[in-house]
Amino acid sequence: MSPRLHSTGLRSAQPAKISYAERNARYWRRNLAICVFGSFTTLVSLSMLLPFLPLYVQELGISSPSAVVQWSGVAFGATFFGTAVTAPLWGRLADRYGRKPMLVRAAIGMAVVMSLIGMAHSVVELVGLRLLAGLVGGYASASIVMVGTQAPRERAGWALGVLSTGALAGNLVGPLVGGFLPDWVGIRGTFFVGGAMIAVAAAATIALVREEFDHVSDAKHAAAAQTATPTKPDRTRMAALLVTAMMVLLANMSIEPIITVYIGQLGVPTGHLARMAGIVMACSALGSLLTAARLGALADRVGAWNVIIGCLLATGLVMVPQAFVTQWWQLAVLRCLMGMTIAGLLPAIAKLVRHSVAEHNSGKTLGYLQSSQFTGQVVGPLIGGQIGARVGLHDVFFVTASLLVLCAGLNHWARPRKTQHTPEALLNAGE
Repeated sequence: MSPRLHSTGLRSAQPAKISYAERNARYWRRNLAICVFGSFTTLVSLSMLLPFLPLYVQELGISSPSAVVQWSGVAFGATFFGTAVTAPLWGRLADRYGRKPMLVRAAIGMAVVMSLIGMAHSVVELVGLRLLAGLVGGYASASIVMVGTQAPRERAGWALGVLSTGALAGNLVGPLVGGFLPDWVGIRGTFFVGGAMIAVAAAATIALVREEFDHVSDAKHAAAAQTATPTKPDRTRMAALLVTAMMVLLANMSIEPIITVYIGQLGVPTGHLARMAGIVMACSALGSLLTAARLGALADRVGAWNVIIGCLLATGLVMVPQAFVTQWWQLAVLRCLMGMTIAGLLPAIAKLVRHSVAEHNSGKTLGYLQSSQFTGQVVGPLIGGQIGARVGLHDVFFVTASLLVLCAGLNHWARPRKTQHTPEALLNAGE
């Protein structure tokens, strides 16, 4: 073979030897920063309607108190339902067309829909637009796909923990902003402000996020890796991780329908119920904000499976005394501790899910992970409300704690055993 032909052959074969993560190794830190900012901004905009959502429902013509509560719950959950439905689709498209286009699509779509919510004429339009926001949005979900596929394996837990911190901060700040912003710009104006905030995130994403994406090259690399080490993801372990992801949000949201009533039973005056309930809700996000990045880094050091099992047991343990509090501040402290223990779960789960599948399928699989999480966010309040209404408020905590402990047992059973002496088994056991 001539030198020229030999050189050409090397050049043509080279793209198949470079993975997506290797091509984007120089961008992942900057992209992480933009994704944190975008996730924070979009979740502030989505969650800031919580304090005034019932008021907006009333403004749209609903007068019955029970109907206001019902429509508010439907409108709030519609976004999460929409995201749960479409997250796998967007993840699949991210594998095919790149991660950045999915970020841009989510940001622009959410900016437009958020502004349209401010022009709703009926509660049906409000619910429909909230559902549309979930169907076309999902910036935080798309961020997990990008960060999870670009960050180096040894830093993936830390990176996903930092990303989770940005999302948690958005959920914490959003209701606080929504508490005073309507007094300045009105309820409808608040949605326009939220749309403008997401538009800024869209502009930052378009201008600053960098990605080198080549679907053909990634497919060649995946085929070469599959030929070298023909392994398939263990479906049992994957199912355990998806169930755990759903349980994280289910446990965190199960108290939402009963929290105001529960605090009222602790002797808080009616005029202060809403404020105290907001503080207690925020304490969980505050606790998670403090430990998410640290627990993500811990997963990189001691193994993600160890962090998942430990966090599930610790969260279940902290859940039990919440049923025995006698003062609202005791509940707030325990919810903060619960937030600290539960924060390590999602980064560790995303790390394992990302590294258990081939690179060219990572977006689709992480999309299923997001779908599981948002399913828990929808199912959690439903379960908590039914148990609280039919059995008792205290039993919500007992049932949730039991489910978390059972989930810890499921993960202990599903985790890889180090007795399997293949390199892949040892690697997965260490993660």
